[in-house]
Amino acid sequence: MNNRFWLLLFLLLPFNHALFAMGNAEEEAEVQKDEWILCISQFDSSDLPENKSSVSNVIMRKLAERLGAINYRTRVSPEYAYYEKTAWARERSNAAKALADKQNERSLLLYKGEAGWRYRRNTEKMDAEIEKLQAALKKVEDKIPVIDREPLFALMADNLELRFPAAPKAAGEYKFCIDHKTDAVLTGSIIDFHERFIVTMKLYTIYTQSFAWEDSIIFSPDDIDDAMEEITRRLVVVLSGNKPSALAVRTEPGDALVLINKSFTGRGEVSALEYPPGTVTITASAPDHESLTFNTELFPGYLSLIGINLKPIEYGNVEITGDVIGKVYQGALYAGESPLSLRLPMDKMEYIELESPDKTKGTLVFQTPEYAGFNQSLFLSTSIPTAKGQVDKARQMYYWVWGSTWITGIAAWLTYQYFVSSSYAIAYSYNNTGAYDQSFYNSNRKMYRISSGALITVGVAFLFDIIFMSKYIYTANKSSMPVLERGN
Repeated sequence: MNNRFWLLLFLLLPFNHALFAMGNAEEEAEVQKDEWILCISQFDSSDLPENKSSVSNVIMRKLAERLGAINYRTRVSPEYAYYEKTAWARERSNAAKALADKQNERSLLLYKGEAGWRYRRNTEKMDAEIEKLQAALKKVEDKIPVIDREPLFALMADNLELRFPAAPKAAGEYKFCIDHKTDAVLTGSIIDFHERFIVTMKLYTIYTQSFAWEDSIIFSPDDIDDAMEEITRRLVVVLSGNKPSALAVRTEPGDALVLINKSFTGRGEVSALEYPPGTVTITASAPDHESLTFNTELFPGYLSLIGINLKPIEYGNVEITGDVIGKVYQGALYAGESPLSLRLPMDKMEYIELESPDKTKGTLVFQTPEYAGFNQSLFLSTSIPTAKGQVDKARQMYYWVWGSTWITGIAAWLTYQYFVSSSYAIAYSYNNTGAYDQSFYNSNRKMYRISSGALITVGVAFLFDIIFMSKYIYTANKSSMPVLERGN
């Protein structure tokens, strides 16, 4: 027996340390995930002239679109300490309130007048729950919650729908943030200054309980896009927690036009520019090259280097001839007189039109081949265009005939049903009485002729329906352009 005991103890020795560690392991602190919400209030534009008041809506809309691209921010130490203290106070208040409510509930048991055994059972149950709530309160008091240092950045829901609340009154910013459940509010003003605009902005943060940032910019109406980009870059430092992103672009060819978030930033090589962390849209275009648009993600504190190599467009020659000498249009642009040679990009749809001196036209949609250096010949036949209103007239006639066919068909069906019921009545009378009513028979023969005539009328109406439908389809498509694929 003793040998078995020592053998079992020896086998369990490797697990003793793991079991001991498991029993004393500290609970991993849970990081509180939350959002840092910004409210953009309506800027004061009361000093703008009436004919320039619309610029306020443009600025507010562009500001919301650009700031909406920020994804997250990094909390600085004072901000982290504020939210840490706030979260601790909130958890402690909730735990204390739950304990106080349970203690009050236990006190009220005395006044319910329950039986002694039930009162003792309920008080024991309440005491156990109170003991758990006391332990929970002590745990909250002894352990400060861990706050996310990089909360998600978001605009207030109304701002995302391009609605902006009225700016808070002086000294009412803190209450404004509490009422709207936001962490900061951006206020500002727009004034007219000698055919230019001055935009002044101030950022109030709830953790400082004061304005943490203030700046202004002056620009002309033609530079509003560039001004909004500049305003956004200035806000990045504050809104992203002093860790903005930087972006530099280099293109080939060197004269390519570069747009970032639909705003012009330069040609060929764009030096490092600060942007809010998040997604930006880059567009590059150059003559005789295919344009390129794509999105890229920017991260706080990092410089992103983007290299763009635009693909040259390859062309081929297309000879345009026709049954007359006339004007040739490529799309809506006049290209010259036929015969004419056009240089077109590969694998593209092109609208070609030939207009003669007497205004007759020939049109087609031409898809160029997929290989470069192609040579094609296109022949356009001109025709008199359909007179104005002719298609509508043919359509109305077709609808009228089609409606008449339905009405005639319904009338023929009702007549046929009456004829069948009359025939059944004659047969029934003859089979039961043996008598033959000549007048009823004559009336029935008359209905037979009427129903036969109705059926013939339906057939004629149906024939007219086919004729007018064919005429309508022909008229509607007579002047439509043909589609010529691959230049065949």
